[in-house]
Amino acid sequence: MKNNHPKHRVTLPFFAALALSLSVGHGQEATVTNQPSAKPSAPAMLSGNGLAQHNFFYAGEAKTRDMYIVRGGKVVWAYHDDAGKGEISDATLLSNGNVLFAHQFGVSLITPDKKMLWHHDAPPKCEIHTAQMIGTNRVIFIQNGPAPKIFVANLASGQMEKEISLPAGNTNSTHGQFRHARLTDAGTYLVAHMDMKKIVEYDETGKAIWSATNATQTWSAKRLKNGNTLISGGGNVRELNPAGETVWEFTAADAPGYDFKSIQIATRLPNGHTIINNWLNQWNGAIDPATASAQAIEVTADKKVVWALRSWTDPALGPSTTIQLLDEPAVPENANFGGFQ
Repeated sequence: MKNNHPKHRVTLPFFAALALSLSVGHGQEATVTNQPSAKPSAPAMLSGNGLAQHNFFYAGEAKTRDMYIVRGGKVVWAYHDDAGKGEISDATLLSNGNVLFAHQFGVSLITPDKKMLWHHDAPPKCEIHTAQMIGTNRVIFIQNGPAPKIFVANLASGQMEKEISLPAGNTNSTHGQFRHARLTDAGTYLVAHMDMKKIVEYDETGKAIWSATNATQTWSAKRLKNGNTLISGGGNVRELNPAGETVWEFTAADAPGYDFKSIQIATRLPNGHTIINNWLNQWNGAIDPATASAQAIEVTADKKVVWALRSWTDPALGPSTTIQLLDEPAVPENANFGGFQ
């Protein structure tokens, strides 16, 4: 563990080597291309009020590590790191203004003025794509690798307080193992096993207490207030009840005119709407701002699109992985993992 800003630049040949070295590329994302589709990538008139629809925190997997806070339709805070190594797969704005983010080769906690408070480097052959605060002094994260694990880090002591081994479909293919995981209100950990195409809920001891194995695309999983589980990945979002049955589903066909090929995180709002992030792959070719699809949409329970975010220029928000709404005060770090809180 060390505190340092990632400042080293990596030249373009690195990406070619990285693409060749990862047999699954960017996991499920690797199947996506940026070639123009046969249909328009987004309607000429987008639903909602653009950047002014919500106040939000935004981040996404890209060749540069970029994060933004948008309030009143304007970017009021931005973080840019063009080191060229590592993508932001998970990021959270905390109630005190600090930001926790997992960026493939590490996980970092920074202040609003971008001072590094804590950092953990992924060891060789390992990656970190998801992290979450537990209170103000602990971070839970998953480390992909030859021996994947859940870790609970104590920021004050600099020590790992908990390690739980996880199964993986292919321990030789680090990149495709895990993406998004989230703690539940019950203090368990809901993990998207991307390379095993299933969702598993673990307790503090590492025991699997619930799973859904009928999930063909598993980039993200969140436990909803009603006890159901929202999963997303590929071209669909599904809500599963405790029996694993699909009780609500969104597919690209439900939003005609929107070209959604690689859904990453989906978020259920208190009003029943769902925000769906649509990611574009920079590693498969340059993204054309003139033809690129919407980065996110908000849909009602009956799948009507009420907001579409498409901001590739002025400001260029980049590819979309997560949107955290800031319309109402929240305390994302108010979470526990069993006795860790």
